[in-house]
Amino acid sequence: MRALVVEDEARIASFLEYGLAAEGFHVEVAGTGTDGLARALSGGFDVVILDLMLPGLSGEQVLRRLRGQGSTVPVIVLTAKDAVLDRVDNLNAGADDYLVKPFSFAELLARIRARMRAGNEQGAPTGTVLRHGPLRLDLPRRRVWRDDTEVSLTNREFGLLEVFLRHPGQVLSQPQLLDLVWGYGHDPGSNVVEVYVSYLRRKLGADVIETVRGGGYRSAEFG
Repeated sequence: MRALVVEDEARIASFLEYGLAAEGFHVEVAGTGTDGLARALSGGFDVVILDLMLPGLSGEQVLRRLRGQGSTVPVIVLTAKDAVLDRVDNLNAGADDYLVKPFSFAELLARIRARMRAGNEQGAPTGTVLRHGPLRLDLPRRRVWRDDTEVSLTNREFGLLEVFLRHPGQVLSQPQLLDLVWGYGHDPGSNVVEVYVSYLRRKLGADVIETVRGGGYRSAEFG
C-alpha cells in the first residue's frame, strides 16, 4: 500500500509518515502543493493525505487540478480549516473525506481504511478482524470479544485497544498513545491514557495490558 502525505509542517508530516509506515504503508512526503500534485499525478498511490494551507499551490488547487486531470485516487483533506463552507467546497471539489486538526491518528486510519474498502472491487476487505490471545476485534462493526464473551467498549476505549493490538508486544509511551488515539497536539500532561487503560483492564481483564516502568504500556503476551 502506498500513501502520499502532502504537508508542509515537518512535525506533522513526520508523525504521519511514522504512523502510516507502522501500519504497513510505503509513505512519500511532499512539502509543497506543486510537488504534491506532481507526485499524485504520477500514479500508484492508494491514498493521498492533503493539507490545504501549502506553499506553492494550495491544497484546494491541488485537489481541483488532480480531479481535473482524471485522477480518482482517494484524497483525505487534513487541515486546520474547520468552517462548514470549507468542508463543503472541498468535498464538492472531489475530496473523499475531510478531517480537522488536531486529529486522532486512529480516526484518520479508520477513514483511510473506509476509503480503500469503498474502492476495493474485489469484494470483502482484508485485515478487518484483529486477534491477540483471547481478544478479537471486529473493526467494521466495532465489536470486541474476550474468548466467547462480547464486551461493550466506548469508541475511545475501542480505539485505544485497537492501537495496542496493531502493535502487539510493542512498548507505547503515553505521548505516542495520546497522539494515536486522542489526537496530535493533545495536552501531554493529561492522565487520560492511564484512566482509559484502567477502563480496559476493568472490562477485559487485568492481564490484557502491561505497564512498563518508565516506558509506557504494551499488550500482554499470551501463551
